[in-house]
Amino acid sequence: MSMSAPARGKKRTPEGPRAKFSQLLPYLAEHKPVLAVVIVLSILGAIASLVQPLLIGQVITAVQSGETLGGLVWVLVSLVVIAAIISGVQHWLLQRTGTGIVLSARRRLISRMLRLPIREYDTRRTGDLVSRVGSDTTLLYAVMTQGLVDAIGGVLIFIGALIAMLILDPVLLGLTVLVIGVSIAVVGGLSGRIRRASQQQQEKVGDLAAAVERALSAIRTIRAAGATERENETIDGNARAAWSKGIKVANVSAFVVPVAGIALQVSLITVLGIGGFRVAAGETSIAELVMFVFFLFMLISPLGLAFGAVTSVSQALGALGRIQEIIDLPSERDEDAAAAPLPPVATDDAITFDHVHFSYPESAHKTEAEKLLVAELGEDAVLTETEGHDRTVLHDVSFTVPRGQRIALVGPSGAGKSTILALIERFYDPTAGAVRMEGRDIRSLDRDELRARIGYVEQDAPVLAGTIRDNLTLGAPDATDAACIEVLASVNLTGVLERNPAGLDAQVGEDGVMLSGGERQRLAIARALLAAPPILLLDESTSSLDGLNEQLLREAIDAVAEHRTLIVIAHRLSTVVDSDRIIVLEKGRVVGEGTHSELVASTPLYRDLAKHQLLV
Repeated sequence: MSMSAPARGKKRTPEGPRAKFSQLLPYLAEHKPVLAVVIVLSILGAIASLVQPLLIGQVITAVQSGETLGGLVWVLVSLVVIAAIISGVQHWLLQRTGTGIVLSARRRLISRMLRLPIREYDTRRTGDLVSRVGSDTTLLYAVMTQGLVDAIGGVLIFIGALIAMLILDPVLLGLTVLVIGVSIAVVGGLSGRIRRASQQQQEKVGDLAAAVERALSAIRTIRAAGATERENETIDGNARAAWSKGIKVANVSAFVVPVAGIALQVSLITVLGIGGFRVAAGETSIAELVMFVFFLFMLISPLGLAFGAVTSVSQALGALGRIQEIIDLPSERDEDAAAAPLPPVATDDAITFDHVHFSYPESAHKTEAEKLLVAELGEDAVLTETEGHDRTVLHDVSFTVPRGQRIALVGPSGAGKSTILALIERFYDPTAGAVRMEGRDIRSLDRDELRARIGYVEQDAPVLAGTIRDNLTLGAPDATDAACIEVLASVNLTGVLERNPAGLDAQVGEDGVMLSGGERQRLAIARALLAAPPILLLDESTSSLDGLNEQLLREAIDAVAEHRTLIVIAHRLSTVVDSDRIIVLEKGRVVGEGTHSELVASTPLYRDLAKHQLLV
């Protein structure tokens, strides 16, 4: 199967998800008390700043008339100090709030990510999701530190300066507003381009993170295949693509800051030139002209800061679009509320498949759904089925699992065995038909409640980075050390404890790299056994074990299986023969059902699998 994204799946739009400033309001609402203090400080700071030119005008008038300055100078100095202190406190509060907004966005994003339906992970790359939690949320900090701080105080000073200038000299104000209006129009036109370019940059950063995560997660395979240089070139290409989009942001934003500088210079030259003629003509005084110039700086200064903040805020809104795209996705719980389960059926059976059909969703990347699809249909079949847009794995599957019995699922690769377990866990819902637990459509059950009653050991036996205890207690957080040691002994893993003085606190490494393949698989089984749920799903749980460990594990499973329901995907004949019933699958259909001896006599496929010890 091709690994390239363009081969199939949904294409992202060039601009991606778009965000509005209004979408930031829920984050700001969480900090209303602090923002109220900031607004009060902004008002006081604006008043302190706006009074200063008026005092300077009085100082000039007093000097021209030979009057004593009195306390004017000290009042002016005091206002300057007060304005500086207010500005410092205001920035400190806003920086704390900005950090709080980043935390809030990350918590919402992580909470939603961990609760998304499994199909969302199938169509998205892990590295890109991690990038949204890291770099995208960090950009929201700019909204507070470089956006809101300038908006609150700047608007007040801007309006105050505008009113004062109107009172002092309406003619000069008209010329100033003309220059400023042109600059605002230019910046307004650029802001949309900055936002789009920034969002494209963040998407490329997400692609880069996904490429790095892919390479690092398979570094041993890459080294063994001699593919290090090729992977390096691929990641380097992603890095260059992110750099290229960053340059585009820089190119557009480079026009913004000079606009503010030009506006200030042109306005100042205009005011001084025409203002000088008006002073000479006696239409205004030197003191009024000086005050006007000070107010001009107050008018342009916040405008310049606002222009500079356009880039930061536009980048933040671009990142917010990517964040909201995930937050707005429905969670598993949302889907549970919208589910339309079939009416319950009176039965004593633990699990029932009722005319189930299932097709995996299309995926832009070879993630879990693709891996399962390859496992179920085979690589060549997947290519053929994908081109025909038919990715059906199960066809009208019906069978029952009586409570307390052990059921084995057998069949060649691609028969649909792992998919059946995924449907029982509600990682996916059937395309048609129903999966029932004790007669109830599992779509009517809360997923947490459903999964609390099921122990599931996956085919790849995943082990989480951390300690042995962390892995064991994942589904049984209250388990005692004694219980952990006992369950490890039941799967012949006491040797792992003995070889490390840390015991249960021994680290297993990333993906359990410090354990052998068989040890990882037995640890995953021990984790399921420790939780002791009424139903156990074992997906080829003995595939990595040697004969001795397989025998020990079978004995442990036999012990824990008493009074429990087991559904086992069989890898070896020894696992099958002890089952109460065996279900034979081929190409997503049930082709046989019965005991070992019955199926040997009645089902050619099973007879052939048994002849080869089910090593498929």
